[in-house]
Parts: sequence; structure tokens; C-alpha cells
Amino acid sequence: MLAHRGANREQPENTLPAFRRAVELGADGVELDVHRTRDDGLVVRHDADGPAGLLPDLTLAEVAAVLPDVPTLAAVLDVCAGLLVNVEIKNLPHEPGYDPGHRAADLVAALLAERGGADRVVVSSFDLDTVDRVHAVSPTVPTGWLTLRADLLDALAVAHDHGHRALHPGVWALAGDVAGEVVAAAHDRGLAVNVWTVNEPAEVRRLGEAGVDAVISDVPDLALAAWRGSPG
Repeated sequence: MLAHRGANREQPENTLPAFRRAVELGADGVELDVHRTRDDGLVVRHDADGPAGLLPDLTLAEVAAVLPDVPTLAAVLDVCAGLLVNVEIKNLPHEPGYDPGHRAADLVAALLAERGGADRVVVSSFDLDTVDRVHAVSPTVPTGWLTLRADLLDALAVAHDHGHRALHPGVWALAGDVAGEVVAAAHDRGLAVNVWTVNEPAEVRRLGEAGVDAVISDVPDLALAAWRGSPG
């Protein structure tokens, strides 16, 4: 069970207190959002725009000055040592700050290499080119494709063909009996299925019984209790 942006209903999302609280609650891991800065820093925040402009247009020091609660990715990895950290790189063509050169992907791969492979991570993005870039420059780093697709069997084929290790569908795409079918197909291909954002305990239990590998939740304490009570 991964805490979505940390324990975001108890502490401000994507902040060190939120991630520390997720650790205290016993979460198996956390999910976070990352952006690059102008001077090649990596900061954890959902939106690229802020009170002083776009994060990619600011230096790390400028981000710290105007958004003091925004941590670096390295700081979050330190707080979450030993847990699985789902690093979502925010980079879509229609969103502010889009980088067609995928510099953030290179920086994330480089940071993980500098840390000696000590971190348990899966690097994900809605942008397939971004996770393709991470896989290309650092094939040993687990990558997952976040998808809004309704046809998850097709999405699984794409993720597998591109060398990724996981598919991250929305919970709405796994309604009813489709969850078991998708999980079986994914596991046959050697892919994990990590589902976002699952807040109802009954849904957590249903997906656990279907065999999904992880759920991402805003309520880690409730989700964790439901997850550990499911046969999966």
C-alpha cells in the first residue's frame, strides 16, 4: 500500500511531514510527484506552477525561498529509506513546463545512480516518452506507465513492449470482473499492476483479492488495514 503524496490528509501533500507520517502509519511505500528546476535540481510538488512562476524556470534556491515546504527528491528518499517510492515525473505536452527533451528523466536516473541503487523505487509517468527515456538511460531502474486508457490489455502490451515493469491504471478502469483478467495478463507478462487512487476499504479489499500488486491511497491507515485483511 502506497501513501498518495504521503499521508496527505494529515499533513500537506508532497511534504516531508506527510512522508514521515506515512512511515509512522506503516505504509509499504509512498507516491510522489517530481519536477526539475532550472539548475537541474529535483523537487517534489504536484503542480509545475507556483507563486513565482514555473518550477523549471526557477533555481533550487529560488524554489526554497518561495516554497519552503517543497522538498528535494533526495530528501524524500532519505525519509522513506527502505520503503518503495513511486516517483512520478510530471511531464505532459499539454501541461505547463513541458520539456520535450525529458531532462527530468535524465536527472532522476542520474540521482538514483549517484545514490548507489540503495533506493527502492518505481519511476512512472503519464508520458510514455518520459518513462521510455528513464528505461533507455538506466535499464535497471524499474519503470511503470501511468495510464488513463480504458483498454488495459492493450496498455499492458504497450508497457511490456517498451520494457517497463508495471502498469499504473486508475481504479475506475478496474471495475467489476476486469481486475482479475488484467492482473492475470500482467503477471503473465511479468508486469506489476499498481492502482491509483483507491480510498474505499471495500475497493482496497476487492483489488487485493484480484491480485493487484499495490494500491495508492489518500488514506493510508484505512487502506493498509483493508489491504492486510485481503487474501492478496
